[in-house]
Formats: sequence, structure tokens, C-alpha cells
Amino acid sequence: MQHIDKGIYSFSTCWNIRKHDVGEDMIREIADLGFRRVELNYNVTKEMLKTIEPMIERGEIGISSVHNTFPHDPDPDYGTDSILLGFEDEVKRKRAIALLVESAEYAQRYGGEAVVVHPGEVPFPEDISKDLGKIYNEEGPDSPKYRSKWAELMERRQALSSGYVEKIIASLDEVCNRAAAKGLDVRFGIETRSRPQQIPTLAEAKTIIKALQGAPVGIWYDTGHAIMMDRMGLYDSVGEMQGLMDDIVGVHIHETLGLSDHWCPYVHSKDMNFYDAYLPMIRRAQVKVYELKSACKAEEIHESHDLLMKKLGVTE
Repeated sequence: MQHIDKGIYSFSTCWNIRKHDVGEDMIREIADLGFRRVELNYNVTKEMLKTIEPMIERGEIGISSVHNTFPHDPDPDYGTDSILLGFEDEVKRKRAIALLVESAEYAQRYGGEAVVVHPGEVPFPEDISKDLGKIYNEEGPDSPKYRSKWAELMERRQALSSGYVEKIIASLDEVCNRAAAKGLDVRFGIETRSRPQQIPTLAEAKTIIKALQGAPVGIWYDTGHAIMMDRMGLYDSVGEMQGLMDDIVGVHIHETLGLSDHWCPYVHSKDMNFYDAYLPMIRRAQVKVYELKSACKAEEIHESHDLLMKKLGVTE
């Protein structure tokens, strides 16, 4: 049974992509929730698109955005947790640029407004974010062990991040020039990320956007990721956003439980006030996308959306 129309709000395929092999079935399940628009995430394959594209052409579903790298590329060098636009290796960096331009071409073809971009990261020899998360959960962020590991992260991050940020700026500049030459009218949203070694912090996002002033580049404010980075100590997810409010391209709407993300706002945390701090970002965003995990049930999604609409003063 189709539920109440969710209006301008979009819904990411990350919710149900792992349970479907056929793209049309995946999209119909989302449409049955009442969403008229979807964000096609980076796991959507060309095979899936064979049955999704006719739905787009018939007007059965709208596309708000696509998530780079799109369609799915199995090469981990161009996956979601990679150096991507910050590669020092020019062959790899050029490949990352070409893939992002391709993502933008797909977005334009489908009537999408934006591409979600993971810019890159400061590489570490080990998965330091996993180590930090384990210590955070077992001993807390104020423990000596956590503070020591955090200092280790920040020492390397601060020493190397500026070089990667400069590479990312150069790469995005080339992407925007190529997109303009192709007549593409989509925006690129650099996403707040879920691991502290990843780029950008909010300060880095401001640096990148300012360097590319006039280009179609802004911030994609993933609320759940920002909450996690705030809790871990990387930045102030509310205070530091104030200087970027005019640069929001889109938002990913989800809440976190501790350091576990992609839960339904208000419903899973049972906190009716905490997420209110992120409502201004949702209001300002051009593209508003729920990015929820498969554990979120249909009735929880409806309840969360209803609560969010009431909070935003939207009458349906």
C-alpha cells in the first residue's frame, strides 16, 4: 500500500539495495513509502539501471541526485573510502576526475540536481578510525587511551591534510571546467564524512568552496556523519556550520546512536530535541535526502518523517 506523499524529500537506495538484484523492484519499494524522488547511491550498477531508466523516462520516479562514484565501480581505488580526488598519482587522479564527470552526466541525464562527492582522505597505514571507535565505545572519549590515539591521528592529519586539500581543489576545478564544457547543470556537494581521517572537516570544506568561488561546488551536509565527527572531537557540527549555511547543496538526513549512524531521526534515539539543531541545515538545503540503513522499518520511516515535518512546520 502506497503511503502519504513525501513531497520534495528524496530517499537513498542505500536502504534496500542489498536486498534487490533488479533495479525496478528496489525503486518500487521506495516509491511505496511515498517518495517520488530517489538518490541513486554508489552501489547501483549499470545492470540495475536497465530497469530503472524506463521508470525515469515514464515519470514514475524522479532522481534528486546521484552519489559518486556512479554507476558502481568495483575498483577500491575509486570506492567511497579512498584518496579519490586527492591522489598524488596523476593517472589515478585523472581517472577519479573522469569518473566524477561521468557521475554528473548521469545526474543530468536523469534530471538530478546534484552529485554527492567523497573528496578524499589522509591515508593511514592502519584503520585508525576503527581503533578509535573501539576505544570510544569501551572507554569513552575522555579516557587517556582515547586522547592518546586521537593525538596520534591529529598529528598526522594536520601534517598532511593541506596537501591533499590542494589536490582536491585542483581536481574539482578540472571537474567543473569539464562539466561546464559539456553543458552540465548540476552541483557538486562535498560530503561531511564518517571517519576522522577523511576530508573535509568543516574548515576544510570552507577552504575548498572559497577556492572554487563561482563554481557549482558546495557542501553536502550529512547530518549523521557530522554528529559522529562532533562526538569524536573533529569539529563543532553546529557552530562551525554557521559560516557555510549559504553553501549547502544538499543534506543526508539520519541520526546516530553513539557512533552508529543511518538511524531514523527522533525515532531510534527517543530524543525529541537533540536533532533540532540540524533543522536549519535541512531547511537551507536544495536537495533533502533520507539516507537510512536497512534496519529502519517502513513504519519507523513514516513516523520519523512525520515528526520531522512537524518540527519544520510543514503541513501535509
